[in-house]
Amino acid sequence: MNFFFTLTSAESKRLIAKGVAQLPEVMRALQKGRVIIATGTTNAFVAEEILGSTIEKQRFTAGVITHGVACQTPPAERLKHLSLIDGKLVDRVYTDVLPEFAAGDVFIKGANALDPEGNVGILMTGLTGGTIGGAMGILMARGSTLVVPVGLEKLVPSVPVAARALGIGRIDYALGDAPGMMPISTALVVTEIKALEVLAGVRTLPVASGGTGGSEGAVSLLAEGTEEQIKATISLIRSIKGEKPVPAFRRRCTDCDRPCDLIRK
Repeated sequence: MNFFFTLTSAESKRLIAKGVAQLPEVMRALQKGRVIIATGTTNAFVAEEILGSTIEKQRFTAGVITHGVACQTPPAERLKHLSLIDGKLVDRVYTDVLPEFAAGDVFIKGANALDPEGNVGILMTGLTGGTIGGAMGILMARGSTLVVPVGLEKLVPSVPVAARALGIGRIDYALGDAPGMMPISTALVVTEIKALEVLAGVRTLPVASGGTGGSEGAVSLLAEGTEEQIKATISLIRSIKGEKPVPAFRRRCTDCDRPCDLIRK
């Protein structure tokens, strides 16, 4: 049997978050281990699913693409990365917890790009590589698990090609922050496809993208499975329909210390 449906960007984020929370790797680390949830809009949904409480998603960001530009949320109003030890939220900055990571611990970080080969790309506007730049060495050296929740709306032809083209110093003009990109080929990537596999056991095929009237960035999918699996999928999708989008929230251009060509004359 099969089931055709469309998800808005916000609905995809909720579905992906539910899938991340049920990953065996995440569940084991929550039972005994360390989990860091880095800021990001999709990760805001992940945090809600893991913590069982709501957060101000628009503040759980640093770099953000909104109002048609790549920008930042106001530094003074941002929520911080979340650190959990043995499933309990701890009042420690993630840079104190990350050096304690071992194999089996989980770092959750969203992405800005995904390609058909399963590579993900994370934009970086900080000159030292931001959160992912500081984390990758520890994660790779120790065999920790990097989980990357990312929607199919972020598909690009090739992450390595994009990463080679980008770079803060390589960009001559930019409407918004000029970024570099961290390409990653080793992450456990959770898209809508993986989430539905984890949550309902179905095989899912992306068949269309886009829309209008609030469905910009939407993805249309075809799920295939047994009658029981399809009924479970229908129930799951119905439960997330109507998810509200994350409100736009970015710093004012007049407060920017690195003005871009949006306001530079």
